Amino acid sequence: MGSTTLDGMSPTTLPSLDWRVRFGVLALIWGFSFLFIKIGTEGFAPFQVTFGRLLFGTAVLVVALIAKRDRLPRGARTWGHLTVAAFLLNALPFSLFSYAELTIPSTLAGICNATTPLWGMVLSLVALSEDRPTRVRAAGLGIGFAGVLTVLGAWQGFSGLDVTGTTLALLASASYAVGWIYVRRTLSGTGSSHLSLATGQVGLGTLQLALVTPLFTTWPTHVEALPLLSVIALGALGTGWAMLLQYGVVAEVGPTTASMVTYFIPVIATAAGVALLDEHLTWNTPVGALIVLTGAALTQTRTSSRRPPTTTPSSTLRNPTLTPNPTTTGNHSEPEPPILTPTTARRGPGA
Repeated sequence: MGSTTLDGMSPTTLPSLDWRVRFGVLALIWGFSFLFIKIGTEGFAPFQVTFGRLLFGTAVLVVALIAKRDRLPRGARTWGHLTVAAFLLNALPFSLFSYAELTIPSTLAGICNATTPLWGMVLSLVALSEDRPTRVRAAGLGIGFAGVLTVLGAWQGFSGLDVTGTTLALLASASYAVGWIYVRRTLSGTGSSHLSLATGQVGLGTLQLALVTPLFTTWPTHVEALPLLSVIALGALGTGWAMLLQYGVVAEVGPTTASMVTYFIPVIATAAGVALLDEHLTWNTPVGALIVLTGAALTQTRTSSRRPPTTTPSSTLRNPTLTPNPTTTGNHSEPEPPILTPTTARRGPGA
């Protein structure tokens, strides 16, 4: 984070990294998250991968919270909404991606994550009255859908495609979109800092997985180093430090520019999967991914409005899942994906 403070306040006298460097690091972390998930599932059950991810992510955020001398949110209503947000933006999509990567390559998972803006547009048109369809956005949705069909090889009858794994990955991306819309409607203007809300949200996600994981898994008899290190990196970097980097970039250059990280994630995920995991790549995967990203970019266009924005900038900086808005990305996870925000959104990531 350099000298930029987490809440966007003025920097100290220490030198700070240029926001472009932090932006690049953020894209790398979230892009490699799908590789970390793949390696993690080679040694742990999917729920265990998700639990470890959330646990180590919470640890990083708690350290940051203590260092900032901040405190967790107050109020039963806020915690109730954070519980739902933790499920939709962390526990559910993280678990779905982990299960998906049991049967699909990390490259395909990363590309499925890029469909989050498409889901977000469809859902926001229904749930958010201020989002109006335009010809350009409608065209973007159609183009994005065509890109998904291209990635999946629809003209071949989806031959060789693991339908279950792909469906789980697409549902994970949809979960990010639903979560961002929910948070936008319920947690805007709570008065708590974004770090406070993020720590509470990820902590609740950890608790949810702590309750579920023992019911469906047994601890492995042998723990291998590489899967364990991958889970630690996935949590500490992809869910913890990445969230801190994200808010620093948002505070400095705004949510619109920060949200562009979404379009680099599938590129990095694909490159990492092919180069490091030896995953097979056919021509339709990168071509389809490019079409998906083009469509996703078009869905983010906005019509001009005479009414200037009032609450969005402040709520964006206060809220871990309001960055930049429900229709703007991925992971988390997030966003990551969609932490999340991703949640530049996330995740989330991105993943």
